[in-house]
Amino acid sequence: MNIDRRTLLKGAAAAAGLAALSPLHALAAIPKPTLPLKIGFVYVSPIGDAGWTYQHDLGRKAVEESFGDKVQTKYVESVSEGADAERVIRDFAANGHQLVFATSFGYMNPTLKVARAFPKTVFEHATGYKQAANVGIYAARYYEARYLAGIIAAKMSTTGTAGYIAAFPIPEVVMGINAFVRGMRSVNPDAQLKVVWVNAWFDPGKEREAALTLAAQNADVLTHHTDSTAVVQAAEEKGLYAIGYHSDMSKYGPKAHLTAATHHWEGFYRKVVQDVIDGSWESSNVWGGLKDGMVDLAPLNPVVPGDVAALVAQKKQEIIDGKLHPFAGPLFDQDGRQVIGAGASLTDEELLKMNYYVEGIVGKLPK
Repeated sequence: MNIDRRTLLKGAAAAAGLAALSPLHALAAIPKPTLPLKIGFVYVSPIGDAGWTYQHDLGRKAVEESFGDKVQTKYVESVSEGADAERVIRDFAANGHQLVFATSFGYMNPTLKVARAFPKTVFEHATGYKQAANVGIYAARYYEARYLAGIIAAKMSTTGTAGYIAAFPIPEVVMGINAFVRGMRSVNPDAQLKVVWVNAWFDPGKEREAALTLAAQNADVLTHHTDSTAVVQAAEEKGLYAIGYHSDMSKYGPKAHLTAATHHWEGFYRKVVQDVIDGSWESSNVWGGLKDGMVDLAPLNPVVPGDVAALVAQKKQEIIDGKLHPFAGPLFDQDGRQVIGAGASLTDEELLKMNYYVEGIVGKLPK
């Protein structure tokens, strides 16, 4: 569900050794903008036709379609995290863009720095944990779709081993890895997950190499938390199964692609734009899941048996209804230490600080 996580953010900041932010009311109120509202989008990778950035750009296009001549949108793609991001975000603000969406985790500090210099501009940052009076943050409960995808992976695997190509060991990514293996083990208690870290959000060459490495290690279902379609393509070439991420990637692996954990930003972007136009926008932290339509599964490959599809649909509804939590106890880490007992579930605050592997993952989490 959509929740405001201000108290959770304080805990996450403390866990990361970061100073708490100034109170959100410290800056001046955001004025009602003149129209057309100029909106900037900052993308970490090429838009392409699938992946993280592609999904955000669908949101941008939805804004244009919904608001017509009330808005003007502009984007810059393939912006690296750090100094380049600060330059692009600052350029948007300096050139009269009254709303800027910064769509990558590593844009967090550059966004906050620019926001201090432009207190009457609205900034929205994806997947971060620091707010300000004119900086809101938003993310999706990717782990909910990951859990469902893990069920499919375990049901379709003949080796009992899946492979996961991951970008950076931050809580968002670790949550997805753990949820995936939890889904696997809900239907196959002996299932295993092997992980290769590529230290990049978008590097098709590294992603492909990692996929081939996992295939050589007996993984017959591959998935990823990276931006390109390389993993799905590698699985198609090797005659393996794959589960895409961000977008439906089935056209890149018609035989391999079982489904994908997909993201949907259109509704959120439309709401933010409407709030800014109305002069009612306030800094908040949105975390939406299956119930909110911010995550979902792509259509299942016909090769997935009907009983498996029915089971996944049932579990999806249970998550939506609040009857199933992917991190319900008993929950043990990979060393056998009990994290929570039966009858309890990890809280949002605990999820936001997740820095360990759960049972079923081979190898150690990088520090």
